[in-house]
Parts: sequence; structure tokens; C-alpha cells
Amino acid sequence: MQNEHIQHYNGYAVQPSAHRLPDGTFSSNLLLERTGNAPVESRYQFYSLDYFSNEEQALQHSCRWARNWVDSRG
Repeated sequence: MQNEHIQHYNGYAVQPSAHRLPDGTFSSNLLLERTGNAPVESRYQFYSLDYFSNEEQALQHSCRWARNWVDSRG
């Protein structure tokens, strides 16, 4: 899927994605990148955070998960 859902949150570019699985469910995935002049080490990828019956739920979960992850890192 093309990612049209890039958001910015507390210094990170949040790029949620959803991957359709053979059983018809969607895997919630996420790419976080520090914005600005951050080095490559500031890129974090998370796969299969959870599974959902539709793509929109998977994308929403990725966004919520990203905000919690960023907030917990201070």
C-alpha cells in the first residue's frame, strides 16, 4: 500500500502501514524517523504490532502505538 498517512509527532515522522495477510486480517506496522538532522540510527521499524479485521483499524493502532512509544521515551 502507498503510505499517505505520514504524520509528525514530537520530533518524529510517524509512518503507519498495514499489511494484508493471507487470512484476510491486517498486520499493524510502523516506521518512526527522527525529523531534522538526525543520524540514520534514529529510524525505528516495528512489524506486526497487532492484527485487525480491517486496514483502518490497523493504521489507527499504529498511530496510537507510535504516540505512546514516543511519549515513553521522553
